[in-house]
Formats: sequence, structure tokens, C-alpha cells
Amino acid sequence: MGCGAALVDARYGVLGHGGVAVSFGLIVMVMIYSVGNISGAHLNPAVSLGFYLARRISLRDLFGYGAAQFAGALIASVLLRFLFSDQANLGATLPAVPPVPAFLIEVVLSALLMFVILNVSTGHMEKGIMAGVAVGGTVALCALVGGPLTGASMNPARSLGPALFSPGKEFLWIYLTAPFLGTALASPSCRLIQQGECCTVREGD
Repeated sequence: MGCGAALVDARYGVLGHGGVAVSFGLIVMVMIYSVGNISGAHLNPAVSLGFYLARRISLRDLFGYGAAQFAGALIASVLLRFLFSDQANLGATLPAVPPVPAFLIEVVLSALLMFVILNVSTGHMEKGIMAGVAVGGTVALCALVGGPLTGASMNPARSLGPALFSPGKEFLWIYLTAPFLGTALASPSCRLIQQGECCTVREGD
């Protein structure tokens, strides 16, 4: 839905940057409320890594989530290629700033997203009725501010899927590395601020 919104705007010009950014946030919110009770609504392998480092999921779950996330991104990109065959770029993330600032921006955005998620979740699941709004709102905020600079991916799967069907892959490394670093930094930050409230021991540890 997020990349689809970008493609709809590219074709018809009806959403604008704000509309596309809000679409990314809304679909995250929708998925949290619809399947968060089943899977935790893990849509992002970098977020799953953050949960693993916070000792909230096992290594086995981390790989399971990752496989599903990258498979979902691939299937979604195939669907978008079929629906928008006239568009060369399927919503691939490309930096509008030099590589080093782009990398740092993605690290900061991903760290902020993971920090919010850790603070509105219990274990690997959301807590409270407003958790979906908080996480979706954070995604939309990051997309509004960071979108013109880097595309505000924060999600390696979200970037890899469209990149496989779009030109210009020379900066893909940014989006396959920076989000993981950013979410990894969020865990110690959460521990420092929330202390015992941030992290719990995985089952079996």
C-alpha cells in the first residue's frame, strides 16, 4: 500500500508527498490492529532484529519473521509490477543527498521508530489501544521529514522488493544496512531510559 500510494501519485498526482507519507503510516497502523494480536505485526526485519536484541524474541523467530518479511516484499513488488507496468520505478528508495548523510538519516529514523515500538509494546506485541496509532504515526512522521531526503525506508525488505524491479541499485546498500544499525541502537537507549521496563528475557533463556 505504501509503494502503491507512491505509484498512484506518480501516475495521477493526487496524493502529494504528504499523502504518500500518511499512506505508509496508515497501512502500518491497519496491520497492527488487524494482525498484531496474532504475530505482533512484524513487517520489518530491522524491527525484528531490534526485538531480538531487546531479548523479546528468539533467534529462530528472528529468522522466521525475516523470511516472511522478505517474501512478502517480493510478492508485493511482483503485484505492483503487474498493476503498474508503465512505471519504471516501483517505489524504490533512492537518496537525494550524498551517501554518508543518507546512511546517517536512515540510522536515525530507524532508531527513532524502534525506540517508539519498544516503548509501546510488551514482549513482541503491542500494548494499549493507542499502540498502532503511535507506531503508524511515527512511520508517517519519519516519512514526512525524511522522505524527500532518503525515501525514509527504515525497512530493508521494503527497499529490496521494489529495487529488484526498478533501475538504480547502486545505493541499495544504504537501505540494507542502515535500518539494522538504527534499530540495534534503540535497544540500549530504551534500557538506559526505561531500565527494567524495556526488555524481558526470551522464553527458554
